[in-house]
Amino acid sequence: MLHVSHLSKEYPTARGPLVVLADVSFSLAPGDAAAIMGPSGSGKSSLLYVVGALEPPTSGNVTLDGRDPYRLPPAELAAFRNNAIGFVFQDHCLLPQCTVLENVLIPTLVARTDSGEAEEARRLIEQVGLGDRLDHRPAELSGGERQRAAIARALIRKPRLLLCDEPTGNLDRAAADNVASLLMDLHQKREMILIVVTHSTQLAAHFSIRFELVDRQLRRREA
Repeated sequence: MLHVSHLSKEYPTARGPLVVLADVSFSLAPGDAAAIMGPSGSGKSSLLYVVGALEPPTSGNVTLDGRDPYRLPPAELAAFRNNAIGFVFQDHCLLPQCTVLENVLIPTLVARTDSGEAEEARRLIEQVGLGDRLDHRPAELSGGERQRAAIARALIRKPRLLLCDEPTGNLDRAAADNVASLLMDLHQKREMILIVVTHSTQLAAHFSIRFELVDRQLRRREA
């Protein structure tokens, strides 16, 4: 289970604290998929970074399967994030000098690896439709293909929580629909928790659970 309780986030500025999130609470169970909507600057990405253990909240707490990552020492926090949480960003963030296979395997480099991870990476790459692109570098892929590789990379550690920040924001409509359908298909097969933040109503339409950030607070929307 993912529990977010009375979470607030603010940043210091010369004019005083800038509040971007205020008293946000929600819970999601394994198998749940949620879209969080809101315009640019509404705090969507900040919420994702706090939930993903990248930025600590100003107040409130986040727990995943009963563990609060912000109570862990730095080394354990990094290991928790690597093992339990996958990230997909608007910019695919693939290393240009690495092949698709090498990019997908990058998260395994900071953890103890076994001989099966290369085979798991190949299976994932097949699942996202890039089986014939194993040895291609990002410059040789389309925008949609790069994002598919990024999704495979996010799943290589078999995370319990997958977080996506505007994953279709740089794609045309057809590629965006393909990536959205792929995310939902992989989510259903793996029974993980999926959260996507987006300003796209087209992407949000794929989700039965929808939230909207309004005036720094999260509100449930009817599907």
